[in-house]
This record gives sequence, C-alpha cells and structure tokens, in this order.
Amino acid sequence: MLSVMAKKTNDDVLAPVTLAVGQEDLLLDRAVQEVVAAARAADADTDVRDLSSDQLQPGTLAELTSPSLFAERKVVVVRNAQDLSADTIKELKGYFGSPAEEITLVLLHAGGAKGKGLLDAARKAGAREVACPKMTKPADRLAFVRGEFRAQGRAATPEACQSLVDAIGSDLRELASAVSQLTADVEGTIDEAVVGRYYTGRAEASSFTVADRAVEGRAAEALEALRWSLATGVAPVLITSALAQGVRAIGKLSSARGGRPADLARELGMPPWKIDRVRQQMRGWTPDAVAIALRAVAEADAGVKGGGDDPEYALEKAVVTIARAARSRGRA
Repeated sequence: MLSVMAKKTNDDVLAPVTLAVGQEDLLLDRAVQEVVAAARAADADTDVRDLSSDQLQPGTLAELTSPSLFAERKVVVVRNAQDLSADTIKELKGYFGSPAEEITLVLLHAGGAKGKGLLDAARKAGAREVACPKMTKPADRLAFVRGEFRAQGRAATPEACQSLVDAIGSDLRELASAVSQLTADVEGTIDEAVVGRYYTGRAEASSFTVADRAVEGRAAEALEALRWSLATGVAPVLITSALAQGVRAIGKLSSARGGRPADLARELGMPPWKIDRVRQQMRGWTPDAVAIALRAVAEADAGVKGGGDDPEYALEKAVVTIARAARSRGRA
C-alpha cells in the first residue's frame, strides 16, 4: 500500500521499468512491494530477484532478463542504483530501449547528482516513477499520517493526527505501525483522547519511559515503568515500538560522525534535544550490544503479536536484556 506521499507518474504498476526515487526507506520498500504484489497477482509463480548495486555487475542484467524456457514472470529489484558502475549503467541504458517481456525492473535511486544520467535515461524511455522523498518537515509527516488513516478507510480527527506525530516523531515506519495498531483496536473515529490513551497515559508510565530506562541500563526502574504501563492500559505493541526506537537511535548515533547536535539532527532525522539525550544514553554501548538488544526487541515483538503465550513476560525479558546490553562495558 503506497502512501499518498509517494507520488507516481505512469499508472501501470507492471511497466517494464519502475524508478523509485528518494531516501525515505519506508516509501522505497512500499514501491517495491506494490510491484511485487501486482506481479504475483498476475502470476503467482513470479520470480523476484532483489539485488544491491554491487551485485549487478556487467553481464548480470543480461543473465537475469534472458528468455526462460518456462516464460516465467520476473521482478528484478536493484537497490542504491546511483552506486552502479559505469559499465552496468551503460547496459541499463541499452536495456531501456528494448526491455524484455514479462520482466519488471525496479530501480531504487537516492536522487541527486550521483547517477543522474541513469535517471535521465530511464525517464526519457518512459519509465514509471514513484517519488519517495525524505520527510523532514512536520507538515509532511502530518500529511503522511492523514494519508495512512485514509488508506485504511478510517477517520481520524486533525487533533488525533497531530498528537500521533508529536508522540512518535519522525520515524515513518513507527508512524505507520501506530496507525495500523489504532485502526485495528479502535472502532469509529479516532480522536485525540484515543491517541493519548495509547501513547501517553501518565507520563512516568509511558512506553518511552520504559525504553529510556532500559537503554540507560536501569533495569529495576525500567521493569517498574513497564508494569505500571501495562497496568494503566498502554498497548504492549507500543512498548516494543518504543524499545525499538530507543535502541535504533543509539545504533544510528554511535555510527555517525561527530558534530553539532543540529548537524546530526538533520543527518539522522532526530530533533537536537534527542541527540543530546541519546548521547548520554549511549555510554557503555558497543556494536555487539546494539545487535543483542535489537534481537531482544524482535523476539518481544513476535511475542506481543501472537508468537508467544505471555506478552508481559516477553516484554520483561526484552527490557532486562536491553538493560544488560547497556551495561556491557560495566557502566555504573
């Protein structure tokens, strides 16, 4: 399901070539999913090949698009197409003029000057294009949330949409997940009170407090906040979402180059105040610890969404694992 924020030219989803242009990961993934779904609706046995730019070497395209004995439909996805080699780009330009039947080529391109010749050639050849721009403005994220509710066929008040953006922030995946959760759980129009009940409650018992205490290595306080959150009706899926955001923020910031909070905020899509807070929280974290914590969140998410018999235990286990990971260097 493409968001209204992903603008399209050429409505044929199974056009020979689709360009997904931009740096918003969720929209890029949805552009791919839309093509794959359409191809498999036409042919359930569609073969999907998902390649990084370094996997598409000169000659690879010809192999992938050569006629098959079984005349099978195929979708070939190429990520980070702006990084393709000059020889591979030359092959692609030639392919645009004579695309193979039953083949849909999907090129994910960041946009910008790098690899612009490839974009220009594909556009000139009439490629279908899906715009997937990074949403840096609050107004864009608000429009995205409204579009998500409309796509689900549900009504949400303007105040509810704004409250959701305020509570979740700039992560589109988390915003989309929150909309899905609300539409699944709540009947009728979704208003500000509903969003508040799910995402705030008592401030000290919010899902984000649980996450903050966990990534700071304060296991006892995190568990206390977790139990209070569950007791006051905070949805478990929102707690796993907050834990995921907390761990990912540490991973992003730890791999970023040093700089002013304002510069890092633009680079990482976080508000400057959050950069300062995450810097304090990330002391003691190692790359291995981040990986362990992310696995713990994934396991908890599966437990919460039906993969386990006891969602509360799944959350407690994740909180303890994350807190231990945060103390991996013996932080006091």
